[in-house]
Formats: sequence, C-alpha cells, structure tokens
Amino acid sequence: MKTYLECFPCFLKQATIAAKLSTDDESLQVKVIKGVTEEILYADIAKPPAYTTTFLHRKIRKILNKDPYKEVKNHYNRVASLLYSEMKERILKSKDPLHTAVRLAIAGNVIDFGVYTSINILETIDKALKGPLAIDDFSLLREALSDNSEILYLLDNAGEVVFDKLLIEVLNNMGIKVKAVAKGEPVLNDCTIEDVNEVGLPNICDVIVNGSDCIGTILEMTSEEFRDEFARHNLVISKGQGNFETLSYAKKNHEIDNKKIFYLFQVKCDVVSQELNLPKGSMVLQVY
Repeated sequence: MKTYLECFPCFLKQATIAAKLSTDDESLQVKVIKGVTEEILYADIAKPPAYTTTFLHRKIRKILNKDPYKEVKNHYNRVASLLYSEMKERILKSKDPLHTAVRLAIAGNVIDFGVYTSINILETIDKALKGPLAIDDFSLLREALSDNSEILYLLDNAGEVVFDKLLIEVLNNMGIKVKAVAKGEPVLNDCTIEDVNEVGLPNICDVIVNGSDCIGTILEMTSEEFRDEFARHNLVISKGQGNFETLSYAKKNHEIDNKKIFYLFQVKCDVVSQELNLPKGSMVLQVY
C-alpha cells in the first residue's frame, strides 16, 4: 500500500466527519478542516494513507480537546451487543461454527465511521452469511489453527468488537488461547480498553493494548511490550483496512518475520479496491 491521489480528498472527508460528529459550531468545524492542512501537505505518499490519517486525527483531537468518536463508539457497542445473542445462536446452529463466526467477524467490519456516516448492520450480516468472499483463504486459516495453540487478535472498531467476541469464543472452544489487542489511545472509532470492557471481552480472553494511537498497526509507534507479543506469536488475525494497509506494508519492507497474518476486512475505499483489484464492498479473508 502507498498513498494515492484519491487519498487526499478522503483525508478532508475524515476531518469533516470528525468535526461534524463533535460539534455544531460551524466556526470550530472550519477550524478543524483548516487545522489539518499541514498534515495533508506533508503526507508521505510512499507510505500507506494510515500514516497521514494518524497524524491528522491527532491534530483533530488536539483542536477539539476531546475524542470526537466517543459517543458514536458507545452507541455501536450497545447496538452490536443487542445482536449478540441472535448471532451466537446462528453460530451454534450452523454446520460449521468457525466458518460462520469468521464471516460474522468480517461483517462487523462495516462499523467504521472513518469511512461511513450511516451503517446497515443487519443487511451486512445477511450478505456475509449468504454471499461469497472475494478472497477466501478460510481453508488455510483452519489449517493454521490446527498447527497453533495461541493467536494474537488485532481488534479494529468499537461495535465490531462484539463480532470479534463471537469468533474468539469459537476459537476458545477449539482449545486455542487468544490474546486480543486494543488501541492504547483513542483514534477514530477504533477499539480501546474502555470499549472491550464495555462489551465484556476480558471475560473470555486476555486483552492488552498496543501503546499506540495509530490507524492500523504501525509497529515503530507501538510499545515495546506489544512488539514483544507480536514477535512471539506465529499466528495473527488482523481486523480492518488500517491493519491491512500498515502490516502488509511492513511485511513488504521486511519489518515482519515469516509469521502468518490473516486479514479479515471489507473493502471500503477506491484505493484498497485498486490495490486488490476488487470492487468496493468485497469481503476479504486473506493470508499475507
């Protein structure tokens, strides 16, 4: 992944979404948009767009003096939690609980206010259970699970974490120990320790933070403790576009050893669509 020309209007779109979520004060909204121009000006196009959006959202939070996504994160944690029992029943009644849980985890990736301002969760769940995956490495995931007793699970968004909880429960039932990773500080609607506590994830697996407020996982900006855990695990499940952008870039640049990383996400933008040669909206389970 690198930063394309199409990323630049998206940077401004993200700033606009954050500003409108945070305040009705038009002068403050304009201040946010103008305030991120330096971050956009100095964007390193050789790196994934997640690098620029990381600096951009740091600036937004500084201008607003708050986390603009706090309320929307709380809302979608509640909404997804209301669906938990129904989704768990679907998994338990399915012929292949692991396969169903993986598809639901990909469906949950639709909850992303860095890209969308409205979301139809039920429609996405239905699509995930009935439609094909554009890239489907499920057989390789099942094989990798048979060879590993531990997984590092990189969480993505609030709300979505409820779908991850369902998959982690299935993995637990298979005798696999899961260590889930949340963000160290707020960024976009990404999952922090407050979000995982809100949905009860620490009740079913160990949870750590990565010591970072970056979009995706930019290893050099994470804590030493997280990097040690990352290095220790041979098998990683990685949720979301941001993690795909940053970790595939790191692997390409030989910053990551020969560990298996399975990416679970939905294609949400033209740039990732172009990178993978897939239409927007595609659901992906890819080992890289």
